[in-house]
Amino acid sequence: MDARAAKQGYGLLLITTVLGIAVQGIAAPGGLQRVVVAALAGASVLLAFRAANLPPRAMRVAATLAVAIVAIAVVRAVAGGIGEGAARAMNAALIAFGPPAVAIGVVRELRATGRVRLEAVLGVLSLYMLLGMLFAFVYGAIDEIGGEPFFDGHQLATVSQCLYFSFTTLTTVGYGDFIARTDLGHTLAVFEALLGQIYLVTVVSLIVSNLGGDRLRGS
Repeated sequence: MDARAAKQGYGLLLITTVLGIAVQGIAAPGGLQRVVVAALAGASVLLAFRAANLPPRAMRVAATLAVAIVAIAVVRAVAGGIGEGAARAMNAALIAFGPPAVAIGVVRELRATGRVRLEAVLGVLSLYMLLGMLFAFVYGAIDEIGGEPFFDGHQLATVSQCLYFSFTTLTTVGYGDFIARTDLGHTLAVFEALLGQIYLVTVVSLIVSNLGGDRLRGS
């Protein structure tokens, strides 16, 4: 894939990921919202695979999984019968394919060119957004499947609130209005906070500071 195609791929990925976050955070819960969220999640993964220029076989596997998740969301919206916990777990499983694909693509780009271009910046930002979405789906699945509330203080683990908690944790803002109730929740929140902080101060800062340079500093 040439530089222009890679830039467009990561640009579309970032836009699609942001749209997915917006729909989860703003749109009223319901069947239509779940279908749109599943469709955007599937599109994000496919765009991640395409931007990374992964083999056709990997693309077919990702496409099959994405179509299956969207079909399940449609069936659930029309006929029901599929639990909220299972749906969120499936979305988490789908989104989990995105960050590794982006990482592979960005590393390939850096090795091939020896310098940081805009597509690498778009890629690392997309990966960061996908991580926040992934943890949000995991938190929601735990709340629905785990048998006890995920949040303390009888706070509901809606899609919007799980997303809010995930990104405030990932960015280490930690407003404190939502708190994980269980040891599992605490542990996942710690891992997400560490991952977000380390990612920002190492990967993102290194990529941005080398943007447009002839070669990576320290390489």
